[in-house]
Amino acid sequence: MGSLGRGVLALGVLAAAVFALPSPARAHGTLAMSNPANGATVDAPVASVELYFTEKVPDLAHFTVTAPGGGRVDNGWEHAGPRPLDKPVTEYFMEGGQFEPREYKTGFPARVRVAHLPTTGEYRVDYLSKASDGDSVHGTVTFKYTGPVTPAPAGWAAPTGEADPALTGEKAATGEKAATGEKAATGEKATTGEKAATGENADTGEKTGAGAEGINWPAWLGGAGGLALGAAGLAMWRRRGFRLQVAPIAVGGVVVALIGGYALGRATAPERTAATTTTTIPPAASGHQHGGDGGAAGAGALGTTVSDQGYTMQPVRRTQPRGSKVDYAFRIVGPDRQPATRYAVVHEKPLHLVVVGRGLTGFQHLHPTMTPDGLWSVPLTLPEAGAYRIFADFTLATADGASTPLVLGVDHVVPGDAPAAELPAPQAIVQAKPFLVSIEGKPEPGATVPVLFRVARSSPGPAALERYLGAYGHLVILREGDLGYAHVHPDPELAGGAIRFTVSVPGAARYRAFLEFQVDGKVHRAEFTLDLT
Repeated sequence: MGSLGRGVLALGVLAAAVFALPSPARAHGTLAMSNPANGATVDAPVASVELYFTEKVPDLAHFTVTAPGGGRVDNGWEHAGPRPLDKPVTEYFMEGGQFEPREYKTGFPARVRVAHLPTTGEYRVDYLSKASDGDSVHGTVTFKYTGPVTPAPAGWAAPTGEADPALTGEKAATGEKAATGEKAATGEKATTGEKAATGENADTGEKTGAGAEGINWPAWLGGAGGLALGAAGLAMWRRRGFRLQVAPIAVGGVVVALIGGYALGRATAPERTAATTTTTIPPAASGHQHGGDGGAAGAGALGTTVSDQGYTMQPVRRTQPRGSKVDYAFRIVGPDRQPATRYAVVHEKPLHLVVVGRGLTGFQHLHPTMTPDGLWSVPLTLPEAGAYRIFADFTLATADGASTPLVLGVDHVVPGDAPAAELPAPQAIVQAKPFLVSIEGKPEPGATVPVLFRVARSSPGPAALERYLGAYGHLVILREGDLGYAHVHPDPELAGGAIRFTVSVPGAARYRAFLEFQVDGKVHRAEFTLDLT
């Protein structure tokens, strides 16, 4: 092959490489997670759906909740307090001619109220908003409801309002729809049932196929210009006397034009909306209900099974002598029957181990360590005989950046006669020596409500709360009987000096709530009985 042929081949390879470069996900103001999580199964009534975005949505944002039969059941929406995301979300911005990542650790929730649940089946939550830079943010979250039917409130009527034209691109004067092929935000398909010309997937809010970003004219024009300049240079190459001078110009022109056109095209192309693909740790599937807008405990109780989503907790031992310290060891084994070894750090730890007696006594919150082969272990002492439940609360991480949050539970026994114990009666103030801790508010089955805890010294002196594992408090709620589990985290900041959680419990029952907080570098625990029967 001659030098001319080699030059053409090199230019072709360069062009292919440049145009094949992946575009970073530049989503802005996207949905980070939801409660219930996208695709979750909910077996108890929910009063609202929380959608957590990487920035506060504007007041004109539009949300709808559609029942399996097609009718709307939403009852307005409201902003809720920001809270830490279960997993940070990275968005990309063009700065100085290149994409720069920006990590978001806080979610800004929109709470969409649900009037009633008229049937079982799949419910659809559609959202339509605008990011602070003017880009459209839209998508869909679904959840399957298997619980009891709930009646509509007296006097309630299904909403009929549509999204603000500023969100949908509709012509305000005529009400004419934009060429989206869908009714804005409701997720209802156009009469033809066809997808919009934009290539948008109506079910997920993701862009697909050729319509994903539209035709990137600046990139292609830049590339075409570069190739034209290169061709001209190569033509001149053939003329004597020009070879040495023109060759570098031709090749350089192609390189500059290709890369410049590519960068310009990437900067001006429409951005992808992340929709449900950016949802991180689903609250309904994770024991950590971090700050659930504050910190909602999920609608379903967790940790009642030893296996979930193909993963199984396998303890090395299931019994130990009373009062002795042993190394409690276990593995999390995946569908391939191999121990899992990749874990995401959640609240400063890759795995949280919670131990409690079947009578809701003897609570411990531990943090095991793992060997390279996936064996977890932690010293464990159980001073009383009886049956215990041990919960492993963790999030698996995969090489492609996906995550699987899980809570698995196994039984553990200390031989001997277990002491009889009754749950203490509910009290508004309990002792956590040398502190008194009060509870304000009461969880309600089927509703999401704020619950606050205030800490004061039982003797004079300040009680300055400190962050423990990244938060001012950690709240584990366990249901009497099956020990259904939820691990709740509070708002990122104190509310008038109190630790504020937003809690929803799975159903009517008695619960035991264990609040952990830190003062002067030491972790303390307050325990409350919640009679929600």
